[in-house]
Amino acid sequence: MSDFNDELDASGLNCPLPILRAKKAINKLESGQVLRIIATDPGSVKDFEAFCKQTGNELLETGQEGEKFTFLIKKG
Repeated sequence: MSDFNDELDASGLNCPLPILRAKKAINKLESGQVLRIIATDPGSVKDFEAFCKQTGNELLETGQEGEKFTFLIKKG
């Protein structure tokens, strides 16, 4: 799936900044819309899994492109 409504580039940011910025970006979306996040912090993989469980948002996809991690999160 590569359709998304908004994109957040959190490259170069370390925990907890990618999560905090993602939370802000998701709050601007309508329910059912998708946010694509790009991060370079390896810890962000587990962070976004936990974030989605805690917030009721759906982690649709996790990927890695070289040094970058990508996430697609659907707003619940």
